[in-house]
Amino acid sequence: MSLRSVVKKASGQDVYICHACNDCDTQTSDDMDIPLSSLVQLVLLNDEEALECRTLWSDFALEAAHSACKRGLNLHTVMIALREESMRKAGE
Repeated sequence: MSLRSVVKKASGQDVYICHACNDCDTQTSDDMDIPLSSLVQLVLLNDEEALECRTLWSDFALEAAHSACKRGLNLHTVMIALREESMRKAGE
């Protein structure tokens, strides 16, 4: 199953609505290795790096994700779904 499908099933959010506008990249912190927009793009590309990046586990990024997307994509729930998928894969 693609990461996009995993996220959509777990969160109800379809990352396909991302227009790569980079508006979600306004807030960053030292514990993030990639911006939120890159995380979404990795999901769209079905790149497993999305499940391994430090940004996924950044509490700052998770909090910023609440209001990061001006197009209505709930990045907070996307990150939670990705965290759950990462933990599931680690347990395999």
